[in-house]
Amino acid sequence: MRRRILSAEPATDAFVGIDPRRVPRHIAIIMDGNGRWAHRRGLPRTAGHRAGVEALRRVVEACGDLGVEYLTLYTFSTENWRRPRAEVAALMDLLVESLQRYLDDLHHKGVRGRAIGDLAGLPAAPRAAIEEAVARTAGNSRMTVIFALNYGGRREIVEAARAIAREAAAGTLRPDDLDDSIFASYLYTDGIPDPDLLIRPSGEQRLSNFLLWQTAYTELWVTPVLWPDFGREDLYQAVRDYQMRERRFGGAPGEHRC
Repeated sequence: MRRRILSAEPATDAFVGIDPRRVPRHIAIIMDGNGRWAHRRGLPRTAGHRAGVEALRRVVEACGDLGVEYLTLYTFSTENWRRPRAEVAALMDLLVESLQRYLDDLHHKGVRGRAIGDLAGLPAAPRAAIEEAVARTAGNSRMTVIFALNYGGRREIVEAARAIAREAAAGTLRPDDLDDSIFASYLYTDGIPDPDLLIRPSGEQRLSNFLLWQTAYTELWVTPVLWPDFGREDLYQAVRDYQMRERRFGGAPGEHRC
């Protein structure tokens, strides 16, 4: 049975107060709170992660209805390897299971999948599942969903610096030619616009090593709602709040609006 990811008809009632001309082009989300959600219910942490997959399904659908072009999801960080071995194994199994379960519908709805991070450091099965999803959906264009896997913002910057240093040493890049745009082209996110809005569920107020370069001028929105409880209306409230802000990018008030 095909499972619906992006709805055929948007839930128009939820769009009240949202200017369709000013929807964020790129939304990034730190999917936080799965463990606390499970703990409060006396459930194992794995139950929270499974509930988090359902939240992800809801948010992908809602972003598609809004017309968001890029959605980046902090799926597994370089620091997450410190978790208990059984939990890490369960997360990897859930990644494979979820991709197998939803890939057909994502592809049918025109979603393009991408992955950023040190993918070579993933176990064979989840790496193969990600590679299959990316290859199969490469021609889609409705929305791009980017999974940050084995991802760390500091590692990304260090790897970019190493690549630049190698090219400078080889004489193929002049240090004086290096600027922001050239540096950004060495990051995992080359070709992807910086996030306009970053959403952090669970009430934590930190970036947690996520997209450190790319979020220099990203609008942040924090909610106490735990990720498994996060839904369509939470996303739309984040977008409403985003649209009430003036994005100046360092300029004077009234000079830059988005």
